[in-house]
Amino acid sequence: MTTKIKTYIAFLRGINVGGHHKLPMADLKVVFTQLGYTNIITVLNSGNVIFSTTNNHIKNIEKNITDVLEKTFEFPVPTCVREATQIQQLYKNNPFDSIVITKDTRLYISFLNEDVSSSIELPWISSDTSYQIIEKRGTSIVSVLNLSISKTTTAMKILENTYGKNMTTRNWKTIERIIKKL
Repeated sequence: MTTKIKTYIAFLRGINVGGHHKLPMADLKVVFTQLGYTNIITVLNSGNVIFSTTNNHIKNIEKNITDVLEKTFEFPVPTCVREATQIQQLYKNNPFDSIVITKDTRLYISFLNEDVSSSIELPWISSDTSYQIIEKRGTSIVSVLNLSISKTTTAMKILENTYGKNMTTRNWKTIERIIKKL
């Protein structure tokens, strides 16, 4: 019986932000290679890694990557892994189709490490109307921010207060770039 190779995407949290937790993409590729992963592609400098493996246990993959990165770089690097097919499906069923986009609009997808419920009713809009949590699709949260009213950090605090810190967030444009590399 042959084991099927699958493609995954690792989303690393909190690296290369504001000069903190620097992690060069070339070094990241070396670590992924040492872990036995293949077809490794990094996308942007924010910690997005496409890779292939025959290991089909996402939680084991996440733990492996998180543990080895922390040991190698001496700071925690929480990691969220998704099957490439899941990200392709999310992109195909664009959750932002009905959103009016301006130069100040930011579209976000947040990936939870585990399914967490919340007491807020979705869709939810902040009192100043700057931030909306549109929906939760399993372990993915879809949100929109108007930068002319508020800042990204404010939106991320709302997300963390609602769903906890065990997540990482990407701009929709990053997801588009990842899709182009698959």
